[in-house]
Amino acid sequence: MVVLLTFLSWLLGPKRMTAIKAEAFECGSESSGSARQRFGVKFYVVALLFVVFDVEAVFLYPWAVQFKELSWYGLATMSGFLFTLAMGLIYVWKKGALEWE
Repeated sequence: MVVLLTFLSWLLGPKRMTAIKAEAFECGSESSGSARQRFGVKFYVVALLFVVFDVEAVFLYPWAVQFKELSWYGLATMSGFLFTLAMGLIYVWKKGALEWE
């Protein structure tokens, strides 16, 4: 049925190509500039940092749920994890990856 309907719409449908139909469609607005335009590296760095810190924040939830069962060992390991995370954030901050110019 799918193949038949697709073939019939191709066979019976209009085939007039106009300049408006050939133009690229971008969410209802007219396209501007080239499609080959480069984005700044800052966009990718911020996206990557967001994903890294977001995924690491997810590790805090299971630890918080099991906090009483893990006792001091869990506190020590999570403190080491948070220290490493804080050092990474300080490093990124000092390198200037979070500044927009």
